[in-house]
Amino acid sequence: MKFESLDVWKRSATLAIAIFQHFKSSREYCLKDQIKRSSLSISSNIAEGYERMSSKDCVRFLYYAKGSCGELRSQLYISLQVGEVSTELANKWIMETQELSMMLAGLIRAINNANQR
Repeated sequence: MKFESLDVWKRSATLAIAIFQHFKSSREYCLKDQIKRSSLSISSNIAEGYERMSSKDCVRFLYYAKGSCGELRSQLYISLQVGEVSTELANKWIMETQELSMMLAGLIRAINNANQR
């Protein structure tokens, strides 16, 4: 399977694009840079994992992507508190990171279960 066909990759890429567009004019350079990096890291690690030659490597990169979901969620809470993101948008993106994290956990579980057979 190609990473481009994974819903979790498509959704994470869409989230990164939305975040890049939103923070384009932000003057909070440090926060803007970190939040853009963590959002981009989710889809990038999914892609890198799927391009690896072993299931073990793939799972490792999916865990990195899952970690980036948590990192992004933390940064969104901070962005909300400093007024860089509206409550509505922050809640939407926080919910999306939670769903992506659950999707990644399910994908990791499926790959690990397939390897145990």
